[in-house]
Amino acid sequence: METINLLKERRSINFFDPDKTVPEEKINEIIEIASLAPSGLNLQPWEVIVVNDPGRKEILKKCSFDQPKVAEASATLIIIANPNAVEENIDSVLKSWVELGYINEDAVETMRNMPFKNYGDKESLSRKLFAVKNTSFFAMSLMIAAKGLGFETHPMDGFSEEKIKANFNIPEDRIIPLLITLGYPKPGLKLLPRAWRRELKSYVKYNSFS
Repeated sequence: METINLLKERRSINFFDPDKTVPEEKINEIIEIASLAPSGLNLQPWEVIVVNDPGRKEILKKCSFDQPKVAEASATLIIIANPNAVEENIDSVLKSWVELGYINEDAVETMRNMPFKNYGDKESLSRKLFAVKNTSFFAMSLMIAAKGLGFETHPMDGFSEEKIKANFNIPEDRIIPLLITLGYPKPGLKLLPRAWRRELKSYVKYNSFS
């Protein structure tokens, strides 16, 4: 299947062609496809800042320990997890479910209370884990979508979240799990063979941890 090939062929690219630009309509298409990722109660707790202005990429590069790929890639995406998505999105989710026939009006109030029981209040660890976990589904989907449309990516966790928030006006209550560089590989780039992967027997267990 094509999806299996995309998963096998996706690599994290460190060297991008700084002279080739991914059009914004393609970036939007990638994000729109990625937004089909699953999320708890369909609350979709992700936000994205697309950084493709050269000057802004240089600022983001400085926030990312001066890693060249941040500026060389056509765009670097700041992936944001929003713990407030429960409050912000629950009414839209429920309205959609009623309109599509997933639930009837009588179930709306019961369903509205469910995410608060499951994920706690805004400041709780469970709420933050909810946001980051589901945003990670979105981020992986984004990288696969990019590969499917002919682009390369690299997920990054080497950055100062504090500096990125300050320089890109991101509210303090948000969480930045990762950045994703997006673009075309540097001409002539040759990848080494895929690095070590753990054997299944070292981490897969059936029916019990021990």
